[in-house]
Amino acid sequence: MRKREGYGMRRTWRILKRLTVHEFKAFHSLGLWIARRRHEVGPGAHAAGYTQAQTALIFGFLFVAVVETVVLLFLIPWPLVHAMVTFIDVYGVIQILGLHAACVTRPHVAQADGSLRLRYGALFDLRIQAEDIASVRVDRRYPQSKHFQLSEDGVLDVVIGGQTTVTVELTEPVSFVRPLGSHGRARVFRFNADDPGALVAALRQARTAPSPSPDPLG
Repeated sequence: MRKREGYGMRRTWRILKRLTVHEFKAFHSLGLWIARRRHEVGPGAHAAGYTQAQTALIFGFLFVAVVETVVLLFLIPWPLVHAMVTFIDVYGVIQILGLHAACVTRPHVAQADGSLRLRYGALFDLRIQAEDIASVRVDRRYPQSKHFQLSEDGVLDVVIGGQTTVTVELTEPVSFVRPLGSHGRARVFRFNADDPGALVAALRQARTAPSPSPDPLG
């Protein structure tokens, strides 16, 4: 019993630590968003956004949160409760903005060397090496699953707006870290991109580009 309780406490602290890190990354993303900058998109890389399918929903939540904040300002007469509720509501608005900012400023990245960086805001970040990629294709699906869903046969769906648009198959399974810190392994990744054709073309071009010839004088 004690061993089980100890495991539960460690898991809770691990989740709280992950959530705190996500919060700081979201706040950092707000700064990047305001400055119109993107996170770690280097020269020669192709950045693939994925926010179109969820933008309307995010701003719908934001509108509801703002309206709730304004309404409660007029309905709550007690100063202390008024201040506490206002703080919670304003913080909620900032969290929603931070989530959207993280998704905008942290796109998927097809690197010049043919590798892929698969992301979802500050919650998910996976680097896939070029030599591990067996195939990549445009593949529009509408899975009836959670936002992050790992199947028993090693397929991870990263669902945005109820859909995925790109499928990447690997030569062998790779490990990844879920948003709350647990680990998994997958050989196929299905995810969303606003322009899946451009991302697939960039990856294929980078993977088939000839290597630079060695310097004969080197």
